[in-house]
Amino acid sequence: MNDSKRSGFRSGELASITGVSRDALRYYERQNLLPKAQRLANGYRCYPAEALMRVKVIRAALGIGFTVEDLAEILGQRDRGDAPCGRVHALAVEKARALASRINELKRLRRTLDEAIRKWERQLRATKPGQRAGLLELFVAAHPDSPGAVSPLMSPGLQRKIQARRGKHK
Repeated sequence: MNDSKRSGFRSGELASITGVSRDALRYYERQNLLPKAQRLANGYRCYPAEALMRVKVIRAALGIGFTVEDLAEILGQRDRGDAPCGRVHALAVEKARALASRINELKRLRRTLDEAIRKWERQLRATKPGQRAGLLELFVAAHPDSPGAVSPLMSPGLQRKIQARRGKHK
């Protein structure tokens, strides 16, 4: 049967077609990204045919940086008959700016790391075999603020949590 003409999909079918796990479908359902699945007589979950496109939209949006929370807000508005297109655009602009900022942070980190590597190579050449070179201590001495820095390699969510905790302790 053509997928667009179906009345619904069992969770395993929908998972297989969309490339997500059944657990992901249940998670999307709990987060109100997908409508609650109906239960068939045998107890299997059955999602409406529209869930196929919804899962594709969710996966695409997550892939370009939208969060589950963003999508719950947007899809909730859509499900209530609103047109959240302006909000989608504003969030995308915000995410693009944050991404540009993160790219710049990563470039700074790369320069710092390249500089440290060059210094460490010199230090290693000057260190006798079997002796500690103290590379990390050298880094701290050259970058005294580094122990308190939040690494741009951390996820943005973890960065925000750490910065929020620091704000509370000041």
